[in-house]
Amino acid sequence: MPLTVNGTDFPTHGLDPDMPLLWVLRDVLGLTGTKYGCGIAQCGACTVHIDGVATRSCQVALGDVWGPVTTIEGLGTPETPHPVQAAWIATQVAQCGYCQSGQIMQAAGLLAEVADPTDAEIDDAMSGNLCRCGTYPRIRAAVRAAARAMKGA
Repeated sequence: MPLTVNGTDFPTHGLDPDMPLLWVLRDVLGLTGTKYGCGIAQCGACTVHIDGVATRSCQVALGDVWGPVTTIEGLGTPETPHPVQAAWIATQVAQCGYCQSGQIMQAAGLLAEVADPTDAEIDDAMSGNLCRCGTYPRIRAAVRAAARAMKGA
């Protein structure tokens, strides 16, 4: 059965169904925007969407993927960034940048479920995504800006 990533089907025959989705994305498909952080689903660097749900790809085996996968590479384009990506850039969230793809994917997942989240809802949704640089106030501001942009769209 093929694996659908960013709208494209990829064959999975010959791949170990127990291989973490993170390694399939990075090592097999070459989609390196999804980062390896901790390997135990505690940092959020590997966050992707599976069937629209923000999910830690380091803990999902290839054989357990239940729907289409969207990575940071498929969230938007350089010409038309997703509102969260645009807000991240406008708010200048990134410092070192390592966690940012996971942060963006988590925020996009939140805004797909809650159009106008409170600060408490943002903090709760983003609490599993760690930022070594401590840009949490800018992350919250970017999520709020993206929510406003998405309401106006």
